[in-house]
Amino acid sequence: MTAAVKSATLCDNARSSSPAKLSGGCKVTSRQDTPLEGVPGEVETRSRSFLPAESQESFHLRGRLPPPAAVRLGSCSRAIRGKMPGMGNSLRAAALLAFVVLSVLVTLLISSVQQFGARISHFSTAPSGDDEELASLREELIHQLNERRKEIIPLLSPGVGDDDENGLLGESFSQRDSTLDYSLWNEITVGSRKAHLDEMGCDSLADMQAVEILGSGYTKLVVKVNLAGESEPVALKLVNEQGIDMGKCVEDFKDPRGCRELVSFKLRKEMVLLQRLQHPNVIKLKGHCAGGPGGREGEAERVTVILEQGSPLQMIQLLQSPWEDRFRVCLDLVRLLHFLSQSPLGSVALLDFQPRQFVTVSGSLKLTDLDDASAEETTCHTDADCTLQFPHRNFTLPCSARGVCEWLNEKRNIYNAYRYFFTYLLPHQAPPGLTHLVDRIMNATGELKADINQTLEAFEHILHLYKSGLHLENLPPSIIRGKRMGTSGNVEYRCWPSYSQQGCVLSVHSAREAAYICNSHSQCNSFTLTGQKTWTGRLLASFRSGFSHLVPDGTSEVYVKKTKVVEKSSA
Repeated sequence: MTAAVKSATLCDNARSSSPAKLSGGCKVTSRQDTPLEGVPGEVETRSRSFLPAESQESFHLRGRLPPPAAVRLGSCSRAIRGKMPGMGNSLRAAALLAFVVLSVLVTLLISSVQQFGARISHFSTAPSGDDEELASLREELIHQLNERRKEIIPLLSPGVGDDDENGLLGESFSQRDSTLDYSLWNEITVGSRKAHLDEMGCDSLADMQAVEILGSGYTKLVVKVNLAGESEPVALKLVNEQGIDMGKCVEDFKDPRGCRELVSFKLRKEMVLLQRLQHPNVIKLKGHCAGGPGGREGEAERVTVILEQGSPLQMIQLLQSPWEDRFRVCLDLVRLLHFLSQSPLGSVALLDFQPRQFVTVSGSLKLTDLDDASAEETTCHTDADCTLQFPHRNFTLPCSARGVCEWLNEKRNIYNAYRYFFTYLLPHQAPPGLTHLVDRIMNATGELKADINQTLEAFEHILHLYKSGLHLENLPPSIIRGKRMGTSGNVEYRCWPSYSQQGCVLSVHSAREAAYICNSHSQCNSFTLTGQKTWTGRLLASFRSGFSHLVPDGTSEVYVKKTKVVEKSSA
């Protein structure tokens, strides 16, 4: 009599990731998590290495290279011994051998990205065994493939691109399962009119050059590459052939080709989400390739997503940056969450909300990993079914009359933004005239008292005050006069946080604010406004202890602090 209730009791504990071995002695980590010094396990940064940290001996293959590569290596090592029979220098020989092995490994890595046309034996070549067991495994794999397809079908709503000529999207799921799984999905995988919303395809990858591995995980491998005719590098996401998901699937189903298709569904889902959720703070989808160069038939399980390339978000580096740059990251994040709260798919939650899911492109924050985004609403019977659980806080949200938890996805995103970003980036070194507004944001988001609309309004208000200089109305008056000149023989001093590691360079609204800063620094004797501006339009001011002489410079203005001379009265 009692129906099962889908509870909204959801945990947001940080997920762990483990490095995946690519081949032989080459291990690549997805910028391994390391907690920040002085930060209680919340903020993470990533580093990468191309060799296993535990391996201190010379390069060796450990018997993991494919036979052709092993043969080539043997040929190279014999060639070395043949050309230098009397070398006798073991260090030089070891270095040459390491170079050869490294070249082989790099070649294998690049070929793994480019081998879209390579054939891998299908289920028919699986190890012999009981026919009934093999048929059962095949049936289960097909079931898994169909389930993954059904997850993506709701993301393909009508009205995007061409009209639904076949009328499939208007039918109930019970009527359209058999046709949508293969008909509409095939349009996506081969890049036809419904999914060909991007510019680059398989032909764009023909003459690519792999630059470096940006990261790897259980499912995906991300590689930075240069494409022929493109001025900027791009990032390729593809199935990690040596990843845990692929290895587990092959172990279970004995079907490498079918498993590649199954594992690639995270990439396919992400590709569709990137098409539907286009926003300045979402990484740009530049194209995709299904199959080999030219989109060869029979290889559609090979999927490569082509993205604009960004720089991984480095939280430690951000903590050492000027407040203006840290505020920009938080503002971009809030603008993104505001969009996700009312996206074309509904309210979208980022289930794996971590700094590693973001990159920066020309200073702007962008979400780059969407495979764990969800627009599902959580059903409920009572408010107790709508509990958001975090490591140190729990929140209970109302259960609506229609039986779903209200604002759950939005509130989850806000609190994750508070605990992963705002806590570390927003309050520290905030301008004195804005600290009370920053504190108000911290309290509202940390207690989930504000929705995303109110949060965005508060951030935009701070931005307006900061850009206009209205927060500086209480600065003491000062008499300043500048000269349209430059300086030479400068005596620099350092301040924190500064835009320059060699001196003291800060952003100011005007010469008046710069004079106030200079008066507050005991080392400051003068400052220069060069006309360079930050992303907010504020000026960059260079503060110094002194200089030798003035030089002509039509783009700079120099301001010198006046020293007061106290005259002693005669007795």
